Amino acid sequence: MTKLENDRFLRALLKQPVDRTPIWMMRQAGRYLPEYRESRAKAGDFLSLCKNADFACEVTMQPLERFPLDAAILFSDILTIPDAMGLGLYFETGEGPKFKRTVRSQQDFDQLIIPKVEDDLGYVMKAISTIRHELNGKVPLIGFSGSPWTLATYMIEGGSSKDFRHSKAMLYDTPELMHQLLDRLADVVIEYLNAQIAAGAQAVQIFDSWGGALSHRAYQEFSLKYMSKIVAGLNRQAEGRTVPVILFSKGGGQWLQSMASVGADALGLDWTTSLRDARALVGDRVALQGNMDPSVLYAKPERIREEVACILEEYGRGSGHVFNLGHGIHQFVDPDHAKAFIDAVVELSPHYHLDD
Repeated sequence: MTKLENDRFLRALLKQPVDRTPIWMMRQAGRYLPEYRESRAKAGDFLSLCKNADFACEVTMQPLERFPLDAAILFSDILTIPDAMGLGLYFETGEGPKFKRTVRSQQDFDQLIIPKVEDDLGYVMKAISTIRHELNGKVPLIGFSGSPWTLATYMIEGGSSKDFRHSKAMLYDTPELMHQLLDRLADVVIEYLNAQIAAGAQAVQIFDSWGGALSHRAYQEFSLKYMSKIVAGLNRQAEGRTVPVILFSKGGGQWLQSMASVGADALGLDWTTSLRDARALVGDRVALQGNMDPSVLYAKPERIREEVACILEEYGRGSGHVFNLGHGIHQFVDPDHAKAFIDAVVELSPHYHLDD
């Protein structure tokens, strides 16, 4: 077991004292980096990049070689699970992910493959062990999965959607079928994340990217209920320490109190919710992660620094904050602007931890 040189990310998730606010970025290994684009060209396509452990490790490490980040995140995709369930994931240039088959009826559901995670998704675990070896204790590695609701929307719609027409029709017309699908997905996610933890993931995040598309009652019944089931089923100890769990519902700021009650260690926030208000709502129950608008990174470095200062002030003094963007970094961001963002957090945040 390699000793971690830098564990402030894990400590902050558990609300333990840290010397400064830790930082990582959602989608930190991505198209805004020229070296990533070169690796993707060598791999041939996005899925080949994900499914080859050496390529996945290479791109996971790229942002860490540029920036003083406090965590690495596994390079993969949330749609690996529906792909392993037999839906035939592929990517259209300029259009994002697509599936050859959808789940819109009981018959479609009955035909789903129940994946053997260690076999059908074994390439993910191989990537994790490869990345852990390459990290050699430098920073922790984050594993992840999509939430059942978010995965279900892609499986039902056949790709991304603006109105979730088929998903919401199923939710309201045949809720029993939607519950069957969500329950099946929750079971697979539990097995998948536990396999990631066994392979070496030191924290895990559940991405509920489309939770904010739901009504209040529907969110509780069709999204949070199944994330709660996942959290309860995860192995929370590995290598002699706690494996923290982060829930991130984009657009979910109005449900923070409910989210804080499911047993996760931290909640991710998008940029529409004030960190000050969020901290007042959840108290000491969970840590908070976020939440700068990714579009701020299009601004000049001095303006980026001002925004970082405002967000640090919003959270205030003490531990329990992991700095991040409110969603993934955009592909057209200048890497120098990302560096200005990260450097600002590193330089300005120690002031808020002097009494820890």
